[in-house]
Amino acid sequence: MTGEASVKISPEEIKNLFISITSLIFNQIPIPINFVDADCRVVVMNKAFLDYLGLQQKDVVGKHLTEIDPFVRLPLVLKTGKAEIGQRHRFKDGREVIVHRIPLFHEGELIGGVGIILIDDLNYLYNMAVEGHLIKSMTPHKPGKVVDICKAKYSFDDIFTRSLPGQLCKQKAKNYARTDFTVLITGESGVGKELFAHAIHHESGRKDNPFIRINCAAIPETLIESELFGYEEGAFTGASKSGRTGKFEIANSGTIFLDEIGDLPLSMQAKLLRVLQENEIEKVGSNKIIDIDVRVIAATNCNLEAKVKEGKFRSDLYYRLNVLNLAIPSLRDRKEDIPMLIEHFITSMYKEYGIFKKFPDKIIDIFKEYTWPGNVRELNNTVTNITVNTEGDTVELENIPQNIMEASSVKAFIHIKSHLSAESSLKGTLTQIEKNIIEDALKLCNNNKAEAAKMLGIPRMSLYRKLKDNFM
Repeated sequence: MTGEASVKISPEEIKNLFISITSLIFNQIPIPINFVDADCRVVVMNKAFLDYLGLQQKDVVGKHLTEIDPFVRLPLVLKTGKAEIGQRHRFKDGREVIVHRIPLFHEGELIGGVGIILIDDLNYLYNMAVEGHLIKSMTPHKPGKVVDICKAKYSFDDIFTRSLPGQLCKQKAKNYARTDFTVLITGESGVGKELFAHAIHHESGRKDNPFIRINCAAIPETLIESELFGYEEGAFTGASKSGRTGKFEIANSGTIFLDEIGDLPLSMQAKLLRVLQENEIEKVGSNKIIDIDVRVIAATNCNLEAKVKEGKFRSDLYYRLNVLNLAIPSLRDRKEDIPMLIEHFITSMYKEYGIFKKFPDKIIDIFKEYTWPGNVRELNNTVTNITVNTEGDTVELENIPQNIMEASSVKAFIHIKSHLSAESSLKGTLTQIEKNIIEDALKLCNNNKAEAAKMLGIPRMSLYRKLKDNFM
């Protein structure tokens, strides 16, 4: 005891003290942090966040977060009540960051949310990786080993299917992933062959080792050998003084994916065959043999058997590649997957850009009638185009591309014609066609007569009259 009277601090003073300390830390911490209320209106942003946006507190407080950043995803987090940790986000000016989005609850009630920027310059990290500095700094004890930048980007969780053909294909791919045998993936353009290649590697015992992708159709014939196998110093005019490591050597202990294998020049097919048979490569300009351990996954959208018969593809290479065959079904053979894929695409659009549109059942029904020659890629592009260009919250018939609507109309006409008897009179045939078209329009519009009349291009009263004449 010093003899001096002790000073007792009241609970209110303690509370105010903590508030002032918290405020001090909040504004000095270099990590951008933003608090919003339950309606996603800004309560406060710390100085780091304001500086990042180039704004002041008065510019943001009270505003809905979408007014500041239209691509923001925090409103969805507040709706779902589920935090999103370590997610990628792109601002409207193109800057990319890694963020936390966290809903805040008090006694079980949502009171708001917080957004935190963890990494504020993904382009910088990417450039470091491309230049090799990041790889070198991460693996000083393993020179030349490729790390995360060369790993598979997708897993089987990224392959969305509920149709029987899709599920059987996915299960077969999972079975293949458990082995080291060569896989030949076949299917039309746009079905997702590369997606399956990523997933097979990701599920395999090699998943922690490199996954290297090569498009055989994109590399000039004069360069493809050096690209695949590398070259020694001075191997040819213009060669790097230090030589170059080929993709097969980079992929050692991992997987190499040879896309568009059907376009590989005949001159290279014999050399690739040797690699597959002997598990060894020889760089251009070298007489040294390099042993490798690489799993090969190849893909093509052309008929390799037909190319073999035409003499454009070596039969021995074909059989060496076609140990395990994975034929990806086209989208028209698994139309049950269309609603699921659309949901995935619009969710991705909202997550990436903050744009969300609803696709009603009538629109999805039209999509199911279309044959999708470009498969899943065409569906994705179509959904993206519609989502960006639709003004309202819900996609309408006028937002659907003309080629899809026309294909749907032609199919409906053929269906109607097949149900008409050969003896029908012209008047009876036209009446029947008109009746069926009206029925189809009403069905597509969920029996909304005003919308059906708009779709048919006739006044609403004319539709009522035709309904009375044809259906009563």
